Amino acid sequence: MKFKAIAALAVLLALGSVAAWHWWPRIAPAPTPPPPVVAPPAPEPEPPAQIANPMPAASDAAATPALPALAQSDQPFHASLLQLNGAQSAAALLVPENLIRHLVATVDNLPRHRLSVEVRPLRATAGSFKATGDELHATLDEDNANRYQLAATLLRQIDMSAVAHLYQSYYALFQRAYEDLGYPHGYFNDRLVAVIDHLLATPELSGPVQLVRPKVFWEYADPELEARSAGQKFLLRIGNANATLVREKLRALRAQIAASAPTGAPSTAPAKAPR
Repeated sequence: MKFKAIAALAVLLALGSVAAWHWWPRIAPAPTPPPPVVAPPAPEPEPPAQIANPMPAASDAAATPALPALAQSDQPFHASLLQLNGAQSAAALLVPENLIRHLVATVDNLPRHRLSVEVRPLRATAGSFKATGDELHATLDEDNANRYQLAATLLRQIDMSAVAHLYQSYYALFQRAYEDLGYPHGYFNDRLVAVIDHLLATPELSGPVQLVRPKVFWEYADPELEARSAGQKFLLRIGNANATLVREKLRALRAQIAASAPTGAPSTAPAKAPR
């Protein structure tokens, strides 16, 4: 539109010049030439979003080693993770390649309906999903919770204060990975706190959980449960005892990284994908 407007203006000025030259003998002095066309100012860059949960400054910045580039962070970050108390057995669970990028992408995807297998930071859980009954009348098998005992044992031993300190030390790389994901004006810690609140809003199930199998995969018979996000469905699937442990650890982490307590239960609607 801007090019068409400038072209139309140029044609108008040219026609005006021709008309002035043609009628010059009949009129007094030639008209004053029009003022030069001034291009509109360039739009201001989009300002960064307001930060609700700023990461605290490092307590001893001088003692904090310089971070590697994000592309070279796998080995040092992986080694730092395994130094956490009780985390030595995590080596069997972690996918060490692109670890920070995959952690960021997974956190961002948890409130959505699907998790991308290609970017998950943990290896697939051994075993397969179990249902009791047939495809028309089935319930969630309680043995599914046993598949997550290794992860639950590991999680039970980890101090979330130490996790928060490690996260703070590497936060600049988490932020860069989040910007590269498609949020140049976003703040990853705000997203992490929002996702924690979303997971904490997962209901606790009681009694048999009805399932249906309309196609290949099992689904919850209750449409309200089936409409929930991938992250909330994961907490529903691992059993109440494991889910309670995860909630406790999430609350402990949130207390370390959030500026304030949650103001209310977040929406269960999935977040919009980055553009």
